[in-house]
Amino acid sequence: MISACMLIEASPGKAETVLDRVKKVSGVRKAFTVFGRFDIVAFIEAQDYEAVRELSLTINAIEGVEETETIVEA
Repeated sequence: MISACMLIEASPGKAETVLDRVKKVSGVRKAFTVFGRFDIVAFIEAQDYEAVRELSLTINAIEGVEETETIVEA
């Protein structure tokens, strides 16, 4: 199992909507809003790196997501 932290930048005024949708994605353990360069932090778990990539693609496809950065736990 691979754990990772995904940093998500949302479109202005869309952080709460994006957060609600991110929380519903299978593989997201927890997600919450933050202040700074990114608007949301999501902690994810996946079987392998391919599954992490798929989760990233799923979250990036959510309307209102501008940019993401994924940090994989070593």
